[in-house]
Amino acid sequence: MVAYLDRVSRVFDDVRVQLLTTAVAASAITAGAIWGAQRAKRAKRTRKLKRDAADMFDFDSDVEPAYIGGDLDSKQPAPASQVVTKHTQVLLTPNEEALVREQLARHYAFFGEKGMAQVRDSFVVVVGAGGVGSWAAMMLLRSGVQRIRIIDFDQVTLSSLNRHAAATRANVGIPKVTALKMNFAEIAPHARVEACSSLFSAGNAPDLLAGEPDYVLDCIDNMDTKLELLTYCSHNSIQVISAMGAGMKSDPSRVQIADISDTFEDPMSRTVRRRLKMLGIQSGVKVVYSIEKPGKVQLLSLADSQKESPGDFSVLPDFRVRIVPVLGTMPAMFGIAMGTHVLTELASFPTEPLATKGRHALYVRLMRDLGNREQRRSQAEGGAQLQMNTDDCGYVLEEIWHGKSALSGATDRLALTRWERNKPMTTSNCVCMTKDEADKHDRLTGCPKDHYPSETVAFIEKRFEQEKQLSFVR
Repeated sequence: MVAYLDRVSRVFDDVRVQLLTTAVAASAITAGAIWGAQRAKRAKRTRKLKRDAADMFDFDSDVEPAYIGGDLDSKQPAPASQVVTKHTQVLLTPNEEALVREQLARHYAFFGEKGMAQVRDSFVVVVGAGGVGSWAAMMLLRSGVQRIRIIDFDQVTLSSLNRHAAATRANVGIPKVTALKMNFAEIAPHARVEACSSLFSAGNAPDLLAGEPDYVLDCIDNMDTKLELLTYCSHNSIQVISAMGAGMKSDPSRVQIADISDTFEDPMSRTVRRRLKMLGIQSGVKVVYSIEKPGKVQLLSLADSQKESPGDFSVLPDFRVRIVPVLGTMPAMFGIAMGTHVLTELASFPTEPLATKGRHALYVRLMRDLGNREQRRSQAEGGAQLQMNTDDCGYVLEEIWHGKSALSGATDRLALTRWERNKPMTTSNCVCMTKDEADKHDRLTGCPKDHYPSETVAFIEKRFEQEKQLSFVR
């Protein structure tokens, strides 16, 4: 130890080391002084910006507030607890209006002054504040809608945080509508948001949908309640868009917007369509739905303690007990799709949703070609005629073969044909190929396994097994 200290002492006795140490220390002191001065300047600028922002939001200013829609009977901004309607006032000072217009600058560039005036003067009701409704309401608010009523009876739970647009752990246990309203106040403090912690029903529909809403968004996941809402809107000429099931779905490319009469290959849409027809409603209800088959995952099983009396464990009578697996991104996509459609409608911006059913002409051609193939086979070999219809052909093409040839993966000049000639022609024995491939296949004799690589045969048989599962929910 003594020897080590002696060596250190000799090093620092060197004049060059002393000069170097002095230079390093002086540089460090200078850098610290510069950094401290810059930090003080930044803090001063921050305090000034905060004071300026506070002045811009001072409601006690002598400046007359700008009028942005609503009745002119009162000069006072509507209190937060007031019921929101189409005619609820939204008052902004010139400074506040400048901030809002900057916040919405990209939308003004998109819709123009007239379109944005219509958006900001609108009143929208969102029924259901879960994974779909929270995102729809959030994007409508961010896009300029200033009068929103949100209706939901449920509370935030930990399991809902994977899909809710605004809720945090701190919100667990409070109403979902309250969590949204609190978050909305941070995004658009000028907006009038009414949070209704209520269960929608036919009995309270006149109250919950009062106020002349320009649009109603149905984000309810209970079938009976959904039908009551859609029926009320239809009978009272209220524009409505409805979300079908986003649970157990994972393919974003299958999300569609269409009139309920044009939906297909979605179990929930089919049920809603049929029950609305029984109520005398054939069309006029826009829906967001997915044509993806929900066969990859299933409803979670009941616990042993729930099986004896499952109804005792539902949130409310007649509500679902078993839990639906949900990929959190899918309800968000449904909600954003709904919000986008409503925005373009409010702004009178022309859009024409292209549903997959627009390929109907292709399905008709496929069925006609398949019918001809089956007729030739029947004339040569005997047997029953084709029992499949146009919807079956669309189902086989889109759901089983994903619009591609099973042999080459090609997407042009497609045809459907029987896979095994000695088996009946069903959706589980119908394969998609190009026309040339189908013509060659029809001339084969014997079992397909004798003519195609084992990998191709295994792929096709796997798809047929998947079809058997899909057919249960078709």
